[in-house]
Order: sequence, then C-alpha cells, then structure tokens
Amino acid sequence: MLQSAGLRVVAVQNPLTSLADDVAATERAIEAAPGDVILVGHSWGGTVITEGGTADKVKALVYVAAFALPKGQSATSATAGSPPAPWTSTLQKDSGDFLTVPQEGLGKYFAQDATPEEVAVLAATQQPSAARLFDERLTRAASETKPSWFVVAKADGAIPPAFEESMAKAIKAHITELEGNHLIMLTKPRSVADVIIDAAKSVR
Repeated sequence: MLQSAGLRVVAVQNPLTSLADDVAATERAIEAAPGDVILVGHSWGGTVITEGGTADKVKALVYVAAFALPKGQSATSATAGSPPAPWTSTLQKDSGDFLTVPQEGLGKYFAQDATPEEVAVLAATQQPSAARLFDERLTRAASETKPSWFVVAKADGAIPPAFEESMAKAIKAHITELEGNHLIMLTKPRSVADVIIDAAKSVR
C-alpha cells in the first residue's frame, strides 16, 4: 500500500539485543536512504524511533500502538506502579535471557482479531527480545522536535489504550483511534497505511 502510494519503503530488522543495537540498525537505514525519511515504529519500535530519529533527514515519526516515552524513561519505569500487564505472565525466557510470547499469548493479547493461521505465522516468525530492552532508558527524544502521528489501538491487550493515548497527547501527536488489537497494522492495514501516507504528505 505504501509503495503503491509512491513511497520508498525499508523494513529495518531490529536485532532486539539492546536499544543501542536497534538504534544503530535504524541509523544505518536512515543513512542509506536517498532522501527524507519518516520513521514508523510499532510497540517497542516506538522507543527505537524516539531514540534514533534525531537526524536531520528524519522529518516525522509515526507511532503504531507503540511506546512514545520522554527522555530518561524506559518502558519499565513508565509503567511502574501499574499492575503487570496480563500478557507478561505468558512470557518464556531462554538461557540467554531472551523473551518470547508463546502462540497462545499472541492470540489472546496481541492479535485477538487475527485468524488462527495468522497467529501461527506470527509465532513462527517471532524474534526473541533481550529481557533488558524494557529497562533501557532513552537518552534523547526525537519526538521533542519532530512532528508525530500516533495510531491508538482501542482494543490493545499489550499496551493499555489509555496509556497509548496519554503518550500521544504528551508528544502532541496527530492521533488516530482504531478499533483493533495490538497488531493493528495486520488487521487494519489500510487505515494504518493511510496515517503513514498522511504523515508523508505533510512533510513533502
């Protein structure tokens, strides 16, 4: 959909080993881009684009059911004092301290609107995340200077929708609320694509 709209699209492969490593992967993609860049981040990816989006080539940020935290915060610190999200009880940790969400947890909390076949593919292609990711604090925040857009997933079972909305308002983002789960780009792809295209048009 984005390519059909004339946008050049690059999907950054975050190693999910540390915030620094993920930001480095994003910065390489920014450097390689032939023109202006809009960064789109889903879930943890919101932290990555916030930390890694300060380059002059980056003209806008799009958060899709994502963390949009201020400098000095981490996902863990930002949610301190709140009851643990139910999905965290399903996490499986390996000997290297990497986390995965089992297929049952993905279907129940992340992709309630997806088909069983889609959930099975998500489980099969899921990349484990280093447990320390969620404790790593932002050292800079591109959202302080870049215009932002935010898709709030109103049935999100991973990040509370009210928290998404509060983060979006804090960074003065253009907010779009969609009925759907955490993986809203899978179940409402056209609506999410339209937000990204709108961001692109605004900075051309």
